Amino acid sequence: MSVATDRRTDLKYRVGLNLRAVVGRSYPRIVGANREPSWIFFEAFLPLLGIAAYVFIYQFFGLQATAAILGNPGNPPMCGDHVCASVAEQNQYLAAVNANTNALIASVVLGGTMVAFWLNVLWSMASQLYWEKEIGNLQLYMMAPMNRMALLGGMAVGGMVMTSMRAVSTLVAGIFVFGVIFQVANPLLLLAVFFATLIALYGLGMMFASLYLLWGREAWNLSALMEEPIFFSSGFYFPLGGLFRIPGWGPAVAIAGSFIPASIGLDALRQLTLGSTAFGGSLWIFNVTTELEILVGMAVLFLILARYCLAYLETLAKREGKLTSRHQ
Repeated sequence: MSVATDRRTDLKYRVGLNLRAVVGRSYPRIVGANREPSWIFFEAFLPLLGIAAYVFIYQFFGLQATAAILGNPGNPPMCGDHVCASVAEQNQYLAAVNANTNALIASVVLGGTMVAFWLNVLWSMASQLYWEKEIGNLQLYMMAPMNRMALLGGMAVGGMVMTSMRAVSTLVAGIFVFGVIFQVANPLLLLAVFFATLIALYGLGMMFASLYLLWGREAWNLSALMEEPIFFSSGFYFPLGGLFRIPGWGPAVAIAGSFIPASIGLDALRQLTLGSTAFGGSLWIFNVTTELEILVGMAVLFLILARYCLAYLETLAKREGKLTSRHQ
């Protein structure tokens, strides 16, 4: 065996090569995206408008409930479905309304941070290989002496860092502009849930990257389809457990949305930042420990499926000598 051949099959060399591929593929997303100041504005501030709309709606609901409890000259103060029996009961209901309003607004803010990562998964992960094929770079990636998972891993790492700017701006706006109060009792568990959610979410994106390449132009329709419907079915702007309280179609929609890692991750993050007793403890799906175990299982499953999908793509390229899609 020659020195060159021995060097290329050495484990240390191959690990270093793949790590350089990860760094090289993530570099444009981490550094290049911040070279255009207008992108920072569009990514950080414009998405807050949509979140603010939900915040104002929930604040209006809270003000309406507060007005009913306080009453007016024409209407007596109402505590639920009955007239308030005492000032103490009235204050108790006012405190519950304020707590639930804060919890709803906090749910919107946390959902807005996760929306940033979900859109990045759809448009900068799932559709990326298809775009690379369209501009002629995919052939270079397939010929490069690296593991293709390193390519997808670099895309995922770069996407996480790039999207974190929008996520952090949403959190800051939620705290200082909308006055959201978070109560974090276990920061280590919070970090574990957050990173498990991101790994599972980008693992799903890595799997979609290969599938979108095979599906071709249909990928555009799929990405558009998985925006607004997923926002609703996965509970991005409200606690997902609320759908289980709707008879008929509610539980079916909630179960379908639970296959997206963001839905389980958001439910756990909301419990960790608002307390398990928020909303009376009736709108949560599982406890945090169970949801963390589900997220870890999803992360492992999606990464394995991403590897198999990518291996099938490579096999198809070797067998047919092309990477064309159906109806193209």
